[in-house]
Amino acid sequence: MKKVLILSTSLRRGSNSDALAKAFEKGAADAGNEVEFIRLADKKIGFCIGCLACQNTQRCVIPDDAVSIAEAMKDADVLVFATPVYYYEMSGQMKTLLDRMNPLYTADYRFRDVYLLATAAEEDESAMDGAAKGMQGWIDCFPKARFAGEVRAVGVSEAGEIESHAAFLQQAETLGRNA
Repeated sequence: MKKVLILSTSLRRGSNSDALAKAFEKGAADAGNEVEFIRLADKKIGFCIGCLACQNTQRCVIPDDAVSIAEAMKDADVLVFATPVYYYEMSGQMKTLLDRMNPLYTADYRFRDVYLLATAAEEDESAMDGAAKGMQGWIDCFPKARFAGEVRAVGVSEAGEIESHAAFLQQAETLGRNA
């Protein structure tokens, strides 16, 4: 059994990336894993101020929800990030969260496998290249971790539209089951 942490970064309720995250969650839970689901829409996360105090303390000095999220990430075996793609890149709130995970850089983190679940109105999968590159860049800072898989759900814009694209949801559920 693995400890799986899913971070849904969309601020829109009923979003397509949330639906992908829920499908991954179902697959991971069905496989017998312990799953925790965190929605950034429910959290307060400020910008990194670049003080680097966390490099010595493994804890951010900003007293907000990023501190507890960093602890949850440190203790997870599998990390899953779900994001809408805006202007060919991950959401701003996801990037802000990744920047705030600097305390993990010098910590004894458990995560090994990192997944990306991305949705976009754009019809071409290359619309997700920027988000995937940003995710890989973050992963590259953690030598024990690897980019383990992704779902690139294209052609979905309106909230809930992904429900008519069952293949994307099935792909996310299968990734979760095999995580």
